[in-house]
Amino acid sequence: MTDFVMDSCSVNEKGHLTLQGLDTVELAKEYGTPLMLMDENKIRSICRLYKSSMAESFGQDSVPLFASKALSFKGIYRIMAEEGLGCDAVSPGELYTINASGFDMGKVVFHGNNKTDEDIRYALELGVGRFVVDNTEELEAVNRIASELGKRQKVLLRITPGIDPHTHKAVATGRVDSKFGSAIATGMAESITRAALECKGVELTGFHCHIGSQIFEIQPFVDAASIMMEYISDIKSKTGFIASELNLGGGFGVRYVKEHPHFDYAGAIAELACAMKKIAEGHGIPLPAVMMEPGRSIVAAAGLTLYTVGSVKEIPDMKNYVSIDGGMTDNPRYALYQSQYEAVVANRAAEKAEYVCSIAGRCCESGDLIAENIRLRKPVKGDILAVLVTGAYNYSMASNYNRIPRPPIVMIKDGKPYVAVRRESFEDLVRNDM
Repeated sequence: MTDFVMDSCSVNEKGHLTLQGLDTVELAKEYGTPLMLMDENKIRSICRLYKSSMAESFGQDSVPLFASKALSFKGIYRIMAEEGLGCDAVSPGELYTINASGFDMGKVVFHGNNKTDEDIRYALELGVGRFVVDNTEELEAVNRIASELGKRQKVLLRITPGIDPHTHKAVATGRVDSKFGSAIATGMAESITRAALECKGVELTGFHCHIGSQIFEIQPFVDAASIMMEYISDIKSKTGFIASELNLGGGFGVRYVKEHPHFDYAGAIAELACAMKKIAEGHGIPLPAVMMEPGRSIVAAAGLTLYTVGSVKEIPDMKNYVSIDGGMTDNPRYALYQSQYEAVVANRAAEKAEYVCSIAGRCCESGDLIAENIRLRKPVKGDILAVLVTGAYNYSMASNYNRIPRPPIVMIKDGKPYVAVRRESFEDLVRNDM
């Protein structure tokens, strides 16, 4: 089988897995393992898809914002700048990284449900374009600190539309009982909207909503967008305020395994626009400038991780373990969400996958697994194992548990590899120790 879930992967004449035509086994030899490989061409193509689809459906004022939490390092922001995207950030660390890359901070949206006063001041001093204000306490803090700095900060209010997209509860964020935002159903949304309109240090430009992640159905997004348009109309009738911006968040699903459906991003955007325009026309309100926050859908399928197999343990009539030189330190998603993956023995990628096993990491932790009951070509010590679709929420969630250094990121552009993030050293691990 040589049909992989990542369309930029193939098999060469040696039977080795390739990414963008480059032999992954040779890349593992050159850069070592664990190794995160990213296809820059794939990233850029999806950025262009979002940008063109949104411009066509919503108008030229619409803008995709790359969701930093999916993958944050300086090089990714240079790509986003060149492709004309904005960015969102959820922490001062992400803001610092974006700013260090030379990105225009006026094109950054700052998220978070518990921004400290220090976070708020830092973002204001950096000149962040928009705050997504989560709650009344934050609204009061932004208003106060902006006034102290002699600024009037543009803000969007995070509104909870009350949508349950039937995704993993850890990534569902649009329900009324979510920790994020102010719910329409409880009256909290109207209350914070009225409060924002009275603030002197903030300029309310519109609203934000996000219903969750890894969603393959378009209807929950259409429902959320429709609820938000109805809310915009309701607020106009009650206060006279007309929202000029609406941020619909992210959450479009990514195909990690072949059982996952393909998701038509351009078609979904067009369907969202159709529903929103119908409501705008029916209520006599202008269509606001639309923002969206794709993260996973831009980078996930552009990345894979290479490991070296250390041992194969067979427990008769029970279970087989394939141990690798990485694990939950570079990919905690299986431990957190039981996330599915496709894996390939990269140096024998053309062979049939019939060996059922669990992929175990090197951490001193029984839950350190990448997959269970997965089918591979039977590996042996020294084989190179590739885990596909690891471009999102792997490096950004990586840790130094067990004092294991984080792997490097090697980007491939036009068939040429380059180091975008260096491998951590042991010296890096003790750099802040006293």
